[in-house]
Amino acid sequence: MLRSFFIKCCFLWTFFLSVVSFAQPFAGDIAAFKKADSISFPGTGKILFVGSSSFTKWKDVQQYFPGYPVINRGFGGSALPDVIRYENEVIFPYQPKQIVIYCGENDVASSDTVTAAIVLARFKILFNDIRNKMPAVPIVFVSLKPSPSREKFWSTMIASNKAIKNFLRKKKKTGYVDVYHKMFNADGTVMADIFVEDRLHMNAKGYAIWQKAIEPYLLK
Repeated sequence: MLRSFFIKCCFLWTFFLSVVSFAQPFAGDIAAFKKADSISFPGTGKILFVGSSSFTKWKDVQQYFPGYPVINRGFGGSALPDVIRYENEVIFPYQPKQIVIYCGENDVASSDTVTAAIVLARFKILFNDIRNKMPAVPIVFVSLKPSPSREKFWSTMIASNKAIKNFLRKKKKTGYVDVYHKMFNADGTVMADIFVEDRLHMNAKGYAIWQKAIEPYLLK
């Protein structure tokens, strides 16, 4: 009888955890960060890269910026609301000296109804949350990139980039990194050879372009 009760409890607990994980997108990614931090906390006062999979897949980002201590907390196919949801897990614990953000591309690609105004409004929430908790920390935004697989969204991405750039221009301790225009050939075609097979994520050639564009904005 007791054994049967114990088995039922285990089943219910497993079911509860699966429901929670389903209800909270990227819960697995966040749990992995927490586990890694519990084993070896990366420290505070470093440069935090946070956002979506273009950062997630930049596994060797530290090698691109050897003179700068970097913490990478890009996760999954996250959109701005996801970074906002987990800001207490992926931003604030590290008390970074600078924050570099790449996010918004998945927002645009998620629906034809997502406009540049919506992306800007979401970015403002994240920006203000960071400013309220860490008013002195510089924030750098990396422009949305022209992924070939998402060409139909390019016009909205361009508009989103412009809106965020104009917003940041009026704010202190901010930077806007234009990688969008650096990813085209002289003839106006996008550089196909800097993307992997999915035509969404980049290879080392793509990240080399990002490294050159981002480094001038980083704090020593």
